[in-house]
Amino acid sequence: MSGRPRGFDDTAVVEAAMDVFWSNGYDGSSAEALCQQTGLGRGSLYNAFGSKQQLYEQALLRYQELGIEAQTRILNGPGSAKERLRGLMLWGIEGDLDPRQRRGCMALLAALDRSGKDPAVAEISRVYVVRLEQLLCHLFAVGQRNGEFRGERQPLEMARAFLASYYGLRILGQSMSDRAFLEDAMEGTLARL
Repeated sequence: MSGRPRGFDDTAVVEAAMDVFWSNGYDGSSAEALCQQTGLGRGSLYNAFGSKQQLYEQALLRYQELGIEAQTRILNGPGSAKERLRGLMLWGIEGDLDPRQRRGCMALLAALDRSGKDPAVAEISRVYVVRLEQLLCHLFAVGQRNGEFRGERQPLEMARAFLASYYGLRILGQSMSDRAFLEDAMEGTLARL
């Protein structure tokens, strides 16, 4: 005899938990807040996901999956390589300055807050950066082939330099709510390509 079937959608629960973790961070997210947001009792929540840590990992993976889908659409979209890089940076600025949320990038916040003390989060963060790095590397290679970028640097090196600027911009977006400041930083990055 099998157990009672689940009366909830795992993805919806993970996304609800993602909202709590994204807004409050791991340490600031209580079991009560997770239960309230997901609509599940503590027993159901932990029976389904094991622990707060495991639920956090699932929420972080879901956030990253949604993020990489959006970033892929931008980087594989229309326009020149530089226009697509600008589009990615503007997407980040928009997210960081969204007046309804002002939460920043959950993936970046997780890497800063948890990677040094949590090997699972460190690995999840590493994989995410590698996925974005691959997308950027491809875009820089295409840009070099069509003459948009000089060929003196390897696409991987260019991708990594851009990533450093992009993540720096995202961190600045948390402390500098001045759109002009962030767009100047973006344009300075793009001018050096």
